[in-house]
Amino acid sequence: MTRSMHNPALMLLNDSPRLPMIAALAVRFAATVTKWERQRRSRINLSQLDDRMLKDVGLTRGQADREIKRYFWQY
Repeated sequence: MTRSMHNPALMLLNDSPRLPMIAALAVRFAATVTKWERQRRSRINLSQLDDRMLKDVGLTRGQADREIKRYFWQY
């Protein structure tokens, strides 16, 4: 998966009136899965930060732990 979920070409493809419904659903599904993967990786990276690094980004250990425990599909 790529990180180009907000790629203008992808957004144009998704909004195209000539795009068959199944293709539009496939584009939307791919964008959703890409977002989930980005969230999963972010939470993994967050779990590897020590307290000093968390303080640098303005989070407490409790806040980080709550975010880490969320499922990949939760925002």
